[in-house]
Amino acid sequence: MKTYFVTVQSRGTVALPANLRRRLHLDEPGAQIQIVEQADGRVELRPVLPVPADQRWFWTERWQTMEREVDEHIEAGRATVVDGPEALFEHLDASLGDRPSA
Repeated sequence: MKTYFVTVQSRGTVALPANLRRRLHLDEPGAQIQIVEQADGRVELRPVLPVPADQRWFWTERWQTMEREVDEHIEAGRATVVDGPEALFEHLDASLGDRPSA
């Protein structure tokens, strides 16, 4: 656990240490801090990111390009969309049934 002391300015603003902002990705556009006042008087500051850090990979340009490619394949009928794992296995069994086994 790390402890920081910051000064509350006359307008109610506080400046978070730069290393803390970077580590919590609060230096990114759209980042916010949620303030939670507990019943016992404690105040918690929680980072809120527009896209959670563990999901950022999905929004990379590379991944979005691949998502668009898949959508194009589905729209063109070059892909089969199934509803759930059972339907997937049935589809695979039917597809592989016509092929000789290795």
